[in-house]
Amino acid sequence: MDPATAVSTSAAISLFGFAVLIFLLLFLIAKWKWHVFFALLVPIMLFGILPGVQLNNFIDAFESGFGNTLGGIGVVIVLGSIIAEALKHTGAIQVITGSMVNLVGSKRMPLALTLTGFIIGIAIFSDVAYVILNPLVHSSARAMGVGIAVMSTGLVGALQLTHAIVPPTPGPLAAAAIVGADIGKTIIFGSIACLLGSVSCWAWGVYVAGPRIKTEGSEEFAGVGFKEDEGRKLPSTLSSYMPIVIPIFLIGTQSVVSLTFADGTLIRTIFSYLGWPVISLSIGVWLAYRNISNTEDRTNARDKWVEDGLRTSAMILVVTGLGGSLSAILRGTPAVEFIATAFTDYGLPTILLPFVLGIIGNMITGSTTVGVITAASLSAPMLGTLGLSPEAAMLSGASGSVIIKYVNSSYFWICTSLTKLSVSDAVFSYGGATFVGGMVSFAAVCVMWVLGLI
Repeated sequence: MDPATAVSTSAAISLFGFAVLIFLLLFLIAKWKWHVFFALLVPIMLFGILPGVQLNNFIDAFESGFGNTLGGIGVVIVLGSIIAEALKHTGAIQVITGSMVNLVGSKRMPLALTLTGFIIGIAIFSDVAYVILNPLVHSSARAMGVGIAVMSTGLVGALQLTHAIVPPTPGPLAAAAIVGADIGKTIIFGSIACLLGSVSCWAWGVYVAGPRIKTEGSEEFAGVGFKEDEGRKLPSTLSSYMPIVIPIFLIGTQSVVSLTFADGTLIRTIFSYLGWPVISLSIGVWLAYRNISNTEDRTNARDKWVEDGLRTSAMILVVTGLGGSLSAILRGTPAVEFIATAFTDYGLPTILLPFVLGIIGNMITGSTTVGVITAASLSAPMLGTLGLSPEAAMLSGASGSVIIKYVNSSYFWICTSLTKLSVSDAVFSYGGATFVGGMVSFAAVCVMWVLGLI
């Protein structure tokens, strides 16, 4: 650490400030219910007035951390939110769900919904996706003669896992930017971990929690299927998947090509551009907009969908920027090296640290997005000492950020109220699914880390 640019050179003061900052962040959100923007901003500002903090370097770290983080990821988060709006309004979600039913069969509807959650959770916020699919969950439960928990638990868990782990969902995308992870590698290995976690959520719902919960599907949604909305023709299966699959393919291929071909070769140059997330997600927006089938949607797509996407992404943008500021400030102190060294001195697997930080961030705030960004912000300055790759740290923290969804989570309440489960049943079913899914995903991340894949 260069003393000329250090925020603080005192380990004692830095550790005290670090501890107070974390305490205030969690206290302001959990106790006083502050919005996460102010809950992050105020402790960071208070850190700047500690004795021994070099104010000029503190301000430089804050501004550079905020700007550098958003400079690399801000436009991409907005583009991803616009794709989500288009998928929601064009009926692509219904088509993807129908394709999963055809793949595994209508008699395996809980698995079909789980796989649907795995796919659309990459592009759509989990709570929005569940609201859209809730009528189908109820009607399918009644048609199959099973409880609502059997039908819904795998979907609830899978939506939350991909929402937390797999870019270009805004939360993991922001976390990848903060730690400097390769987005292509994160997508590839995060998808593997997330798929295993999603299947475990399905198994928890079908074999453990679901049979013990007697709540049935509501008669209100009897007979609901995949009907086309009035005046809107549903897109084809291929067209529905392309806005999700093509950007992921381009970003993932860019990472593979960069490892396979020498710098300056034509194919590497082409995919360096096409795999740049700004271009990949822009192509995704274009593909999503091609599914528009009526005049009203064409009008809304030019203005309303963009504005809704900007509103959706605004909170994530500012939290991501502040997370980058926090990471840059802590990197300029001896506190993070002290913590990381102490962690390794005890002989604990270093990959546990971001996982635990993700758990704490989610359980206190109730937000998966805040959990994964907090874990990334606090882990990023320690990676060198911990000996962790950015990809391993990001995926570890993301796996922790889904453990456990319970009564302080808005997603928990949305799913609980829509399925009409009691709180105790929902904690057992949905809280249990996210716990099991998060643990299985983390186990998969650990295996990939031990094998040297990440």
